[in-house]
Amino acid sequence: MEQRLQKFREQMASFNVESIMISNLTNIRYLSGFAGSSALLLITNEKQYLITDFRYIEQATRQCPAFEIVNQEQKGLLGKTMEIAEHDGIKNIGFESDYTNYSTYLEFGKYQQFAFVPTHEVVEKLRQIKDEEELKKLAEAERIGDLAFSKIIPFITMAYKNGLTEADIALELERIMRMNGAGSTSFSSIVAAGAKSSLCHAVPGKETLHPGDFVVMDFGCRYEGYCSDMTRTIVIGKPSDKHQEIYQTVLKAQLAALEAIKPGLTGKEVDAVARNIIKDAGYGDYFGHGLGHSVGLDIHENPRFSTTEERVIEKGMVLTVEPGIYLPGFGGVRIEDMVVVTDTGICNLTHSTKELIVIE
Repeated sequence: MEQRLQKFREQMASFNVESIMISNLTNIRYLSGFAGSSALLLITNEKQYLITDFRYIEQATRQCPAFEIVNQEQKGLLGKTMEIAEHDGIKNIGFESDYTNYSTYLEFGKYQQFAFVPTHEVVEKLRQIKDEEELKKLAEAERIGDLAFSKIIPFITMAYKNGLTEADIALELERIMRMNGAGSTSFSSIVAAGAKSSLCHAVPGKETLHPGDFVVMDFGCRYEGYCSDMTRTIVIGKPSDKHQEIYQTVLKAQLAALEAIKPGLTGKEVDAVARNIIKDAGYGDYFGHGLGHSVGLDIHENPRFSTTEERVIEKGMVLTVEPGIYLPGFGGVRIEDMVVVTDTGICNLTHSTKELIVIE
């Protein structure tokens, strides 16, 4: 945490403020290690405070040894933070403008002794580049996802003829991940069969699996706070020529994008590699989302691979690569890996096969 705080203070200097309040819980965890649900950080040039309520005092003391832990008592998070700032002689306070709601902004008016300065993505810019500890946790989260996929295939093979539903598969994926070290899922798992697989973010339901169905499974878990994300698409019964064409087009696009990624390219340039392959195959109108997104403590972070992303990819970033084709009335395919950007290319954290798995 020491190194993160040092880098944060360097960022803080660019806003010409004596202190910054951090209210976003993910940013709080990144800077302090606190994993509770109610807190504020006040970071000055010399000190760092974590303000929380009685429920979390002991937890914060254990998780955040670099911080002075303060009980908000009856004054509330903001009131207690202002008391500390006044005691320390602070005159101006930065705040996270992206996460401060209007009612809180109005509350600032009670404290006219301070100048409140909006800041933007002070912590998020630091979070873009993962350190070694973060990379280990992300790799472990993705390893658990790979394990879950390896176990879900025999589960589907044994059970699909007996009325197995999308919801059954989603539940089993979560069970496997939790049994193997995951703290939770990193998002609500997507399992979509048949024509429903053309819905990019389908909610698993009572639909059962039948011959001729694509089955898209997009899932991930959290390991010590860090997220994994992967997607694989399988087919029930012998695939038709159309199944093969769509699947192989998506796979070709993904492999080309993985090969292209390197520091210095913009997210827009990487996105175009995969998108052009799908477009040339005649399916450009059926790939309507970005190629990928960064992953860390949040499942969706920046920068991204998209048609509008001008930010440059750097070593140490972790992103997904997930092209897809979605044909209404027929079904869809998505293949997704999670990769670390290296000096010259990538290290792929996802190791599950990408050959089309056929369950008969």
